[in-house]
Amino acid sequence: MEDHSPAKIVKDVVAAAAAKVTDALTPDVPGAPGSGTPSIEEPTTPHDPLPPKKEQGTPDTRTPTGAETGVPPTGKAQQGAYLTTAQGARLRDTDHSLKAGPRGPILLQDHHFREKITHFDHERIPERVVHARGTGAHGVFTGYGTADALTRAGFLKKDKETPVFVRFSTVLGSRGSADTVRDTRGFATKFYTDEGTFDLVGNNIPVFFIQDAIKFPDIIHAAKPHPDREIPQAQSAHDTFWDFVSLHTEAQHHTIWNMSDRGIPRSYRTMEGFGVHTFRLVNDAGGTVLVKFHWKPKLGVHSLTWEEAQLINGVDPDFHRRDLYDAIEAGAYPEWELGLQVFPDIPEETFAGIDLLDPTKIVPEELAEVQPVGRLVLNRTPTNFFAETEQVAFHLGNLAPGIDVTNDPLLQGRLFSYVDTQLTRLAGPNFPQIPINRPHAPVNDMLRDGFHQQAVHGGVAPYRPNSLDGGNPFEAGDEQNAFLDVPVRVAEAPKIRANPVSFDDHFSQVRLFWLSMTPVEQEHIIAAYTFELGKCYHQAIKERQLQCLADIDPVLCEQVATGLGLPAPQPRTAPAEVVPSPVLSQLGGRWPADGRIVGIVAGPDADLAGVSAVRTAIFAAGMVPLVIAPHGGQLGDLSVQRTFDTARSVEFDAILLAAAPAPAPDAIGARDAKAGAPGGPGDLDPRLLRLVDEAWRHAKAIGAWAGGDAVLEAAGIAGTPGVVSAAAGPEAFSAVQELLAAHRVWQRFPVSIP
Repeated sequence: MEDHSPAKIVKDVVAAAAAKVTDALTPDVPGAPGSGTPSIEEPTTPHDPLPPKKEQGTPDTRTPTGAETGVPPTGKAQQGAYLTTAQGARLRDTDHSLKAGPRGPILLQDHHFREKITHFDHERIPERVVHARGTGAHGVFTGYGTADALTRAGFLKKDKETPVFVRFSTVLGSRGSADTVRDTRGFATKFYTDEGTFDLVGNNIPVFFIQDAIKFPDIIHAAKPHPDREIPQAQSAHDTFWDFVSLHTEAQHHTIWNMSDRGIPRSYRTMEGFGVHTFRLVNDAGGTVLVKFHWKPKLGVHSLTWEEAQLINGVDPDFHRRDLYDAIEAGAYPEWELGLQVFPDIPEETFAGIDLLDPTKIVPEELAEVQPVGRLVLNRTPTNFFAETEQVAFHLGNLAPGIDVTNDPLLQGRLFSYVDTQLTRLAGPNFPQIPINRPHAPVNDMLRDGFHQQAVHGGVAPYRPNSLDGGNPFEAGDEQNAFLDVPVRVAEAPKIRANPVSFDDHFSQVRLFWLSMTPVEQEHIIAAYTFELGKCYHQAIKERQLQCLADIDPVLCEQVATGLGLPAPQPRTAPAEVVPSPVLSQLGGRWPADGRIVGIVAGPDADLAGVSAVRTAIFAAGMVPLVIAPHGGQLGDLSVQRTFDTARSVEFDAILLAAAPAPAPDAIGARDAKAGAPGGPGDLDPRLLRLVDEAWRHAKAIGAWAGGDAVLEAAGIAGTPGVVSAAAGPEAFSAVQELLAAHRVWQRFPVSIP
């Protein structure tokens, strides 16, 4: 018997609509990323490069002195059906570095890796290829002494203070892009230890898209703006990104972190940091352990809502940079604890069945707790942004005695790539001599000359052994705490381009992350996937990514498919059985509200004495009050920091209403579009209602007293969750302060996921 149920009818209609959309998708519709039509399955039949799109042109093919060559425009494009080196040698594999066995270190002889990564490192002049949009600050790190049994690194000793410079960044955008895009954030820390510089170069996401550094150019090329139009800027919501991650499924774990609220942090100050890789520590007795580094923010891990992030990108593209610098200036110093997950250093280099050399995997904190080993405080902003933030040069090979690397194939490649990149960006090998990069330890390296040499070396014998300089410099031993490359045994193995079998699981930890989220966080992930895939041009790419989502979780896939108007595919294999890790969720705790911004709406008829008392209380709580009024200048003895014209709700973490001001003279659409169309409550400035409505939609705490209660009534939000009314200003602020400890009023976000 045929199924005529409503569910079957809806499914058939959706499938038919999807087919119709696919059939109707022709090159006449603007926005196709290329001249071809992708298939759901990865193409495997070799063919020559596709021709340019019909609207694309290239410069004439002429000699450097202007003579015509007669070569067609495509003659300067890539040629042939097969992947080759720059010299034309055909390649069998571009996904795996040449290693000493599947788990061995990368070999220096890997000419393909060196050519590929070297060319990638030098693609941009002079800004960074990745992490171009950056923000830096100085600070101090204080060791707790709790790592003494694990490592002989001096900067982790009890009460040892070490100056640091930290650079936060986004990965995809140019220097001129916006701060609050959905992207991975860099969290790179330079420790100026008295035993040499140590760089901990991490991200705000503990995993990465790829398992082997040879694929780094591929993921970045896929995520960067399309090479023909140079759009979209600082976004992953486009075809090339989703084409890559849906085909290269090891990227799915990092991708779901990006689609979660972690992809749009509230502030650098509320952002977790991770070393991503597994490192090896060695103690005074020569004993070793494997570790992962974690930065835990004092204020907790918090994010923006997606609508907030989009508004902020227009209202204040420098939102994160401004937030960091304003907090430091206000004395609300950003603070993190450095912690270690510690694992036995066994030959298998695994823990609880998890391969510690796979950078696409985490070890849940429920299995290995994070042990605090020190405290980071940022307390100074740069004096010159270019000299410090732009010229700071990080390198994973800048290791302190007592810390060593592992054979993680992504880490191994980064050890080469970072120095190689600086040679172009900073014009030669002497970039460690730039002031922000100079070590705080004596340097006697026998390195000479080169571009921008600033040292004036003495002596006549920059080699060793020598007798002309009295044998100086001398090699150090254990008694001088010399750096030790831990003599780890490399297993006998063929040199091979391959990964260990344990790297083949691409979905179980993605499912673990999904199931560890609360329903409201899952709703945000669904919305992010739906938005990003909805921006893709080709249906095949959407369908292919839906198949990946089906392999993660059927609910996630079904909800995203519904938003895209496509049928949800069935999983290729049964979803993995995993144990959720609640610590991955950002919700459920209570945190300090240091440095939060509180907007106070006032007007000529407001309780100005109450506003003054509230400002004092907000300052005393370590937060920043900004008075918002119909006009600039003064309200009595109070200075106005924002007007209804210049204020937008996204700037504030909470709103306090001390008045219900009437429409100001500039509350007309011709001057301020936020004033909207004529009509509405004529006795209130319409921009105030818009500000309050946005704050409510974004689940922010709202308080009122005196005349402010009228605004709550006019906005229709009086008595709703997280909206408080009090007899006086300090009482209203006290109630709002209590709500801020949870970051948002999460009850305002209805969820459909059980």
